[in-house]
Amino acid sequence: MADRHPEPDSPELRARWGAFAWSKDNAKLVPKIIARYPPGRQRSAVMPLLDLAQRQVGAETNTQGWLPLPVMEYVAAQLDMPVIRVLEVASFYMMYNLVPVGKFHVQVCGTTPCMLRGSDDIMAACKARGMSKGHTTDDGLWTLNEVECMGNCASAPMVQINDDNYEDLTAESLNAVLDALAAGKTPNTGTQIKGRHTVEPLGGPTTLKQMVKANHDYRGEW
Repeated sequence: MADRHPEPDSPELRARWGAFAWSKDNAKLVPKIIARYPPGRQRSAVMPLLDLAQRQVGAETNTQGWLPLPVMEYVAAQLDMPVIRVLEVASFYMMYNLVPVGKFHVQVCGTTPCMLRGSDDIMAACKARGMSKGHTTDDGLWTLNEVECMGNCASAPMVQINDDNYEDLTAESLNAVLDALAAGKTPNTGTQIKGRHTVEPLGGPTTLKQMVKANHDYRGEW
């Protein structure tokens, strides 16, 4: 699993991120996000604001984005809450990166359904491309982590890369996805099995077949 610790505070970190402020576009979004929550409950906006901040950092660094400590302090001040509370949220949820990551953050699900369906092969394919768990490649392109279940058990094994899921993977289909991303292309997301659209049974349905194209009332037949 990923090692969840914040990037150490340092003069270099402060020099780079100490003057963080919302971009012009994000500054317009922040009041709207906070307004979603009842008066006195503005601290509930911490999760969307952390996500917004991470995306802004990503846009500035051409990576998936992460949360330097000065950026978390900025969000804490915005919501008038202790910095430690913001750090608690950021360190609990895997959607937030606490250390710098690459342009593409490859998160391989290693939970039981994915493991039984070949996640070890998926991880091996990543390592064969020079990735190592918990680290970013020297070219800054890939960061690899193993994570817990991401809810795609019926289309295991799967990986999440930045905001997108890729499912029903083999080592070969994963390499095709990674090759496309490295070339600046946009590979198809979701299942990588041709002819499959979501998580319908491979080979077609085996029950309730009359429901495929139209509603059918089975009650009289039971």
